Amino acid sequence: MKNLTGKVALVTGAARGIGAAIALKLADRGADVAICDLKPEWCDETVKALAAKGVKAKGYGVNVAVSADVDACVKAVIADFGHIDIMVNNAGITKDGLLMRMSDEDFDAVINVNLKGTFLFTRAVSRPMMKNKDADGNPCGGAIINIASVVGLMGNAGQANYTASKGGVIALTKTTAKELGSRAIRCNAVAPGFIQSKMTDVLPDDVKAKYMEVIPLKKFGQVEDIANCVAWLAGPDSAYVTGQIISVNGGMYC
Repeated sequence: MKNLTGKVALVTGAARGIGAAIALKLADRGADVAICDLKPEWCDETVKALAAKGVKAKGYGVNVAVSADVDACVKAVIADFGHIDIMVNNAGITKDGLLMRMSDEDFDAVINVNLKGTFLFTRAVSRPMMKNKDADGNPCGGAIINIASVVGLMGNAGQANYTASKGGVIALTKTTAKELGSRAIRCNAVAPGFIQSKMTDVLPDDVKAKYMEVIPLKKFGQVEDIANCVAWLAGPDSAYVTGQIISVNGGMYC
């Protein structure tokens, strides 16, 4: 199914993990894909995998928490690809710890990357998306998909900074949908649950077992589960969906 042919997607934090899986899935659907991460060389492997699928692909280095970096990245992507139709705000970090011991620096770092970074990219792509036209000259806007988290909905001990950032992403998603809907720009979020990755693989077995106890499907999610949901939100089959938070968590939080 090549329902994204002719579209250009920009995915942050796409050098590996969920971001790379999203980029590859969008390429499978026919989209040309620009990816970014903190260092441009981190993107090389994913860019090669994207190009092997027959789409145009390029990597960019950007600190998503720095406004000037974000604006420069968006301008560079438009210069290289012509336009941006799909924006996936996936970049995120964790610096866990109990709130009574959490430093200002650790709190600010997570908020700046996870929440401010999402805001900065959303702001940067909104005007270019407003200018997008279809073959008949009608406004066709675009799709913004933010990667939130189940803990942004339910909270989680030891993650005051991360849960606050993802809760903020959820609220930002709803506001963006209300502000940009009249310009044919949809904004939704995906809230992953426990997704198996290099980050979660290092968790102790007893921690994994506790998570498994509260997941009705009795299995951890895969990065492809998130990528499939993002691809649906980016495509025409979700044309009347905006302002929604899609939980992909195996029933962990309903």
